Amino acid sequence: MSKLKLSDVSKVITKGTTPTTVGGLFLKSGINFVKSESIGQNKYLDDSIFQHIDIETDEKLKRSRLKEDDLLFSIAGAYLGKLSIVRKENLPANTNQAVGIVRLDKLKVDVDYLYYYFSQKNINEYINQLSSQSSQPNLNLTLLGDLEFSFRSKSEQQKIAKVLSDLDAKIELNTKINDNLEAMAKTLYDYWFVQFDFPDSNGKPYKTSGGKMVWNEKLKREIPDDWIVDSLSSWINNDKSGDWGKEQEEGNYNQKVYCVRGADINGLNGKGEIKSPERYILEKNLFKTLDPHDLIVEISGGSPVQSTGRLAYITEETLHRFDAPIICSNFCKAVTLKNKYYFYNFVYQWNSIYDAGVLFGYEGKTSGIKNLLFESFVTSYYTQFPTSEIVEKFYEFMKPLQIKKEKNLKENQELASLRDWLLPMLMNGQVKVQD
Repeated sequence: MSKLKLSDVSKVITKGTTPTTVGGLFLKSGINFVKSESIGQNKYLDDSIFQHIDIETDEKLKRSRLKEDDLLFSIAGAYLGKLSIVRKENLPANTNQAVGIVRLDKLKVDVDYLYYYFSQKNINEYINQLSSQSSQPNLNLTLLGDLEFSFRSKSEQQKIAKVLSDLDAKIELNTKINDNLEAMAKTLYDYWFVQFDFPDSNGKPYKTSGGKMVWNEKLKREIPDDWIVDSLSSWINNDKSGDWGKEQEEGNYNQKVYCVRGADINGLNGKGEIKSPERYILEKNLFKTLDPHDLIVEISGGSPVQSTGRLAYITEETLHRFDAPIICSNFCKAVTLKNKYYFYNFVYQWNSIYDAGVLFGYEGKTSGIKNLLFESFVTSYYTQFPTSEIVEKFYEFMKPLQIKKEKNLKENQELASLRDWLLPMLMNGQVKVQD
């Protein structure tokens, strides 16, 4: 097995171009513009966070237009060393100078094989060591082209890539199923609790069928006649503080837990991997561990464009994804509701408030870190309380959907572990793929 450099098997190695115009550059739609945060989340680009540019800007940046099967490396910033493949459905697309573009000679190499080779943990660590040799860590194009890989025949490359690709394809399928289930649930929530067309006593859509609506002065809108209005705090029974414990078992710190941080919230919700660190806490602090129907709110962190207040929710099936209890870190707050049947309503209501940017108005700063003024928010923000009957119907609708979603997430976790276990052994020849 010989070693070759990326430059030996590439037709083009270049990087993107950052547009010079700043104000009003990015649009809601248009030509996809790939930034480094879209790279490395999955095998293929994460198009959910694409920005967009217009045709004129794309024309000015024509050197960095992307093509199908381009191998993209993040070569600067927080995502340095991460990589993804460009798919046909990502096009037309362009990228900026924090992204390296490797256009391969497909007669020599398989793009999937190289993606998996350079995704190995030890290779990523090596790339980061290379980049740290400069004053500002980055991977210049010379270093990128000099990266070596184990060269095999094209057929061997394809066999190895297929084993790993099949695992990733199943993960992707499960993710799409979950996205469809979530879209179904969100549609029903909007239909029942935003448009107020929940089934009335005759099974007909309430508002459309002439159900009585009354003006609420506090909310400044009409709501169904028998719904009430109160603050978000009236939904909440209690909260649990976080704990960080110790990195290793030490003295009385002997209770193993996983600690959920703000960085793990997306993973808990099924958007990426969970990387909650393993910690050890005191037995007397086990009351802080999370139970089904608990909610986790990020109360410190965020960014100029992302407020604090992201929410994750815990079900019995969520806990099955861990081999020990879970707690939240001191940068999060765990919340328990008074009535479990309002669980999913609270989740969708909170997320709609978050998506509307409301929580930016409830942030303070300590030592430069943004903090959510949680108590101030939940006691002063008023919202509608649906009747228990319709809430229970929505809960019973959501429960089997959530079980299915969590089952898929657990399977994805197991498939990813298998892939990551096989990857280095396939690459170093410890494990071979039969014809």
